[in-house]
Amino acid sequence: MLCLPYLVSSARRGEATSPLLLANPEAQPERERLRHLVIGSPEGVRATINQLHVLHYADQITWSQQIAIPRSGILITPEQGEVFSLLRRDRPSA
Repeated sequence: MLCLPYLVSSARRGEATSPLLLANPEAQPERERLRHLVIGSPEGVRATINQLHVLHYADQITWSQQIAIPRSGILITPEQGEVFSLLRRDRPSA
């Protein structure tokens, strides 16, 4: 089983590819846990992470390594009471 901080793959050797399961480790006391997903081309994701670093929002080192999304997709399991907001932003092609 592939296991990275914040990401767990449900696929096992010899099995059909299952969706990626996003793990949600315990938050630090008195801190609210937010999860950020950046989905796009490898170059677009890297550029966005770099921009967030320049803006002092998130250090590059805190992001997981890039992981290919399987054909079966990604499964996000929220905690009770969580909501999400989606931003779609087009960037110039390289």
